[in-house]
Amino acid sequence: MRLGIQLGYSGEGFAEAVDEVAEFEEAGADLVVVPEAYSFDAVSQLGYLAARTRRMGLASGVMQLYTRTPTLTAMTAAGLDYVSGGRFSLGLGASGPQVIEGFHGVRYDAPVARTREIVEICRRVWRRETLVFEGSHYRIPLPGEYGKPLKLINHPVRERIPVLLAAMGPRNVALAAEIADGWQALWLDPRASARVFADALADGLARRSPDLGPLDVSVPVPFVLAAPEPALLQRHRAQLALYLGGMGARGRNFSNDLVRRYGYADEATRIQELYLSGRRAEAVAAVPDDLVAATSLVGHRDEIRRRLDALAAAGVTTLLASPLAPTRAERVKHIAELRAILP
Repeated sequence: MRLGIQLGYSGEGFAEAVDEVAEFEEAGADLVVVPEAYSFDAVSQLGYLAARTRRMGLASGVMQLYTRTPTLTAMTAAGLDYVSGGRFSLGLGASGPQVIEGFHGVRYDAPVARTREIVEICRRVWRRETLVFEGSHYRIPLPGEYGKPLKLINHPVRERIPVLLAAMGPRNVALAAEIADGWQALWLDPRASARVFADALADGLARRSPDLGPLDVSVPVPFVLAAPEPALLQRHRAQLALYLGGMGARGRNFSNDLVRRYGYADEATRIQELYLSGRRAEAVAAVPDDLVAATSLVGHRDEIRRRLDALAAAGVTTLLASPLAPTRAERVKHIAELRAILP
């Protein structure tokens, strides 16, 4: 199992966080993942990280597919792969209508079909094909007297940059299993994953090209080598409440839909109602303890090892840890210890 570091949304302390990432690299971390959402963009931070790291892979977690043209997405990925010496993986995701329409002013439609077309366009650009694409959602070049088929000027470091698709719903998960190098899962509960995702994964894998190789499955988890005290997991509990309650509208919240499929339908309804009515502290308190524990990695060494075995049995091949220890020295030490016990 690979060990990655999941950064939080950017803000104060980025330079210090990057110094820490460099120490995580020395401690054995294989990868660092940078989110985007409606924070600072991931690309500028990944470029900075490329200059401050030597060996570890870099990935977006995730770039939103609606906010850049397909060819700009391909160019950006090729550029990050270039400045990092071939260490970048393109994490893509549809986000949701709240962010795409509310913050970017772009219509959120046909996420599965658009994802398929964007991935195909990116791969053609990286192969330096003269780009002509006739899709249902993207047409390159546009018809008219001025549009001319072009190919990327530069020769990419790699003509096949790994593509990682963030997915929660059955159709998106099936698409990731079919066309992507990796699936970026979120809130993965290994106790329920087989029941919830098995059909979608089987459907996608049945159509997967052998050239893609095995599907990498990555999952972010808050992590600490310590007894699971409530205070340690409070931030994770609050983030679950935000995503289940506030990241979307009633009837259109992908995280809420996912935990319903896990078996928390009543709890998901209550969290959303509390959060959207402004009772956020109550929403946080309403997040089930079992869900908090299942989607985190907290405990002493034997418990961590048992939980890692459960994640591996659920198909996870890349663990994205968010270290929770209070001091930098402890966080680096815990990552080194986690590296030593990974399956």
